[in-house]
Amino acid sequence: QVQLVESGGGLVQAGGSLRLSCAASGRTFSSYVMGWFRQAPGKEREFVAAIRWSGGSTYYADSVKGRFTISRDNAKNTVYLQMNSLDSEDTAVYYCAARPQIFFTTDRRSYDYWGQGTQVTVSS
Repeated sequence: QVQLVESGGGLVQAGGSLRLSCAASGRTFSSYVMGWFRQAPGKEREFVAAIRWSGGSTYYADSVKGRFTISRDNAKNTVYLQMNSLDSEDTAVYYCAARPQIFFTTDRRSYDYWGQGTQVTVSS
C-alpha cells in the first residue's frame, strides 16, 4: 500500500520561502515519477513539478520555473518542494502524487497515488 504524507505547509509573507516534504512508503519507487500538484479555491488541480526518482530528472510548470525546486532524498524516501519568492497566486493546497511510470506527464489522471495535501497560504 503506497502512502504519501505531505508536511511543511503554512502561512508565509509574499517574497518568502517554504519547503514541503512528501514521505513515501509502501513501495520501491525507483521506477516512479513523483509529482507536486496544487489546487486553489474554485480552481482545478494543476501540475507544479515532477521528478524521476531514478536519476533525478525534473520538470516544472512555467509558472514556478526558477522559483521552485523539486528534489528527492533516496535514503529518506522523501521528495521535497523548495518554494522561493512566493506570491499570493501560490496560495493553494499542495499535493504529492506518485506515478508508476518513468515518463513525465502533467496530467493528474496519470498519477495513481496521492497524499492528503498541505495548505500553503501566502499573505500580501
